[in-house]
Amino acid sequence: MRLGVRDILPRGVGDMAIREGDVIVVTTPYVPGYRVVKVLGVAVGVTARSRGLGATIIAGLRSIFGGEIDEFTELAEQARREAIERMVMHAREMGANAVVSFRLESNEISENMDEIIAYGTAVVVEPAEGSGGCAAVE
Repeated sequence: MRLGVRDILPRGVGDMAIREGDVIVVTTPYVPGYRVVKVLGVAVGVTARSRGLGATIIAGLRSIFGGEIDEFTELAEQARREAIERMVMHAREMGANAVVSFRLESNEISENMDEIIAYGTAVVVEPAEGSGGCAAVE
């Protein structure tokens, strides 16, 4: 499963959201042009990733010269995507078609292992009539 492209989002949602299949994910407490009809609770997705010895050695050598460490950037992106996808699956299982107030956190579990947590409020939304493009969470 891959994160959706922004051009399939509902009109007015713009760059503040992603769409994962039938679920809209936004960082705001509302989805523009929609109204929340039911709050289902917290949806969470977690992944833990090890950096691995090979990547750590390569990164150590690259860090001597400065700049971005591509191996770690790619690993971080994969972990972020996986955590979001798991959060969306959890939201779907709860019956949601949107996640509002979406956040990401990362924690170091050990010297070579990190966890990424994606979470937000799973909700059911429907198009708001005459909302002027913005409907707050009720």
